[in-house]
Amino acid sequence: MQRSVTEVIAESRELSGSSASKKLRRSGKVPGIVYGSDEKPILIQLDHNQISLALDVESFHSSILELKIGKSKEKVLLRDYQMHPFKRQVNHIDFQRVDEKKRIHTNVPLHFIGEENSPAVKMAGGLISHILNDVEITCLPKDLPSFIEIDLSDLEIGNSLHISQLSFPDGVVPVLHGQDDPVVVSAIKPKGTAAEDDQESDIEKTDSAPEGVDGNTTDSGESDTNSG
Repeated sequence: MQRSVTEVIAESRELSGSSASKKLRRSGKVPGIVYGSDEKPILIQLDHNQISLALDVESFHSSILELKIGKSKEKVLLRDYQMHPFKRQVNHIDFQRVDEKKRIHTNVPLHFIGEENSPAVKMAGGLISHILNDVEITCLPKDLPSFIEIDLSDLEIGNSLHISQLSFPDGVVPVLHGQDDPVVVSAIKPKGTAAEDDQESDIEKTDSAPEGVDGNTTDSGESDTNSG
C-alpha cells in the first residue's frame, strides 16, 4: 500500500535572494514560500531530505496538506517546485493557502482498474494507451478527491474514453480549458507479428505484375518485324 504525506514541517526564514538560498541549500535546507488567501506571503525553509522523499509520494501532489511553521498551522496545496537541472536536489518549493469557503483548482491523479479484464486486452490482445495520467478539477477543499478511478473492464478494441465519460464525485468539476472532450485512454489494435507482416508482403509481391509487363504491352520482336 502506498504511503501518504499530508503533513509538512517548516521554519520561517528572514533572508531572501539567490545568495541566501544557496547558503540554505548547502546546509541541507530547501527555500520556499507560502502565499494566497489575501494574506501576506511567508518565506519558509524545509528539510531537504524530507521534501525530496515527499515528492515521490502521490498524495503530496494532490492532497490538502497541513503545514506547520513553528506553533502555527495552515492548510495548503503544493503549487510548484524547482529541481536542479541534473542533480537530485530540490531548489525551491511553493505552497498556496487553502480557504475552506473558496473553490480550488488542482490536478488529481487517475487510477485505472480492470484493464486486464477488458475485451480489448483479454479478447483482442490490444494495448491500452493512457493519454492522461491526471486531470485538472475544481471543487471546494472538503470535496477534493485523492484520485479519480476509471474502470476499463468494458473497454473494447478501437474505442476510447473521454473526460465526459468519467464519474466525478459530487461537487467536483473537470477543467477543460476550452477543449471539447479530451481523450483519457484508448484501446489500440495490436500490430501483426513479424511472420504475418512477411506473409502479407509476399502476397502483395505475388499479386503485383512484374515491372513493365501488362496486357497492353507489345512484344519487342513483333515491334521490330512491324517496323521492317
